[in-house]
Amino acid sequence: MNTHVEIRGEDFWIDGSPTYAGRVWQGRRIEGLLLNARMVQATFDDLNPETRGRWAYPDTQAWDPERNIREFCEAVPSYRCFGLLGVTVNLQGGSPEGYSRDQPWENSAFDGSGAFRLAYADRVRRAIEAADACGMVVIVGYFYQGQDERLADESAVLRAVDEATTFLLQGGWRNVLVEINNECNTRYEHPILQPPRVHELIQRVQERGNGRLLVSTSYGGRGRIPDESVAQVADFILLHGNGTADPDLIADQVQRTRSMSSYRGQPIVFNEDDHFDFDAPWNNCLAAIDSHASWGYFDPGAGAGGTAARGDYEQGFQLPPVNWTINTARKRAFFDLVHQITHPAP
Repeated sequence: MNTHVEIRGEDFWIDGSPTYAGRVWQGRRIEGLLLNARMVQATFDDLNPETRGRWAYPDTQAWDPERNIREFCEAVPSYRCFGLLGVTVNLQGGSPEGYSRDQPWENSAFDGSGAFRLAYADRVRRAIEAADACGMVVIVGYFYQGQDERLADESAVLRAVDEATTFLLQGGWRNVLVEINNECNTRYEHPILQPPRVHELIQRVQERGNGRLLVSTSYGGRGRIPDESVAQVADFILLHGNGTADPDLIADQVQRTRSMSSYRGQPIVFNEDDHFDFDAPWNNCLAAIDSHASWGYFDPGAGAGGTAARGDYEQGFQLPPVNWTINTARKRAFFDLVHQITHPAP
């Protein structure tokens, strides 16, 4: 274990140096940013036998969580070669259909009492260690809307938080950032995971980690900025760009965040945005980095609304069975842009 992420001012540092040290691209200061991608299905499984068959690999006609994590880990070095420094995973994944209101599948690292399932723990460990070996950071989310209700009550939520945090601390990894839950202002069952109280869980992890874990939570897109209670305690600020097609509004979202009375100069990170146009002179990614905010790629799939033909194995990073290689035009466009931003011209 070698990779150590820390925060100094509004910048991320890895192993004692700012990320992308000294890098300026088209007049923009890249140093200190954490360009990232949402890859929450790296640890995916489905414990519901009625829906498990939906995620079958086309060549085997069966779903295989072991194959999924193995192929993810094998692909991580290629992401780093392009300049990517962060990936987001989640202990309750994300919608394997891109966007879904109903979620009959069961993809949760926690059982109903909040106990951490060992098979999930092992897959999370492998994802973290694959990133660690490449000098990369993993944003580990604990909860996802649509799956949190599988926890029986608030006591189960607290147990899940404590067990996940203990797991990360006992692992000794220093390349981990914690996201309490994905989009806390969406459809969460338990009040402690909702905006008025989610800061309690940020503080709970911080106190349990005694400074070893950097913690935040995210909100939905459409220009949403954090509540003051979260900005006051979070170690870094997570934003989402979904629902924002105008890049100028991404810049405005960053500026409004920095204008909050409780904002303390923390790094600002988009770790989900489903807008692309990577070959355009102005897009959401560029608007974020122009404001010195990190940007994260969310690849919902090949078709409109995140849908794709399962048999073609060409869907994006969000839809299992995931092809973790850079195998589609959209993936290639994103990674090519990351390479341009982070690497000097040959």
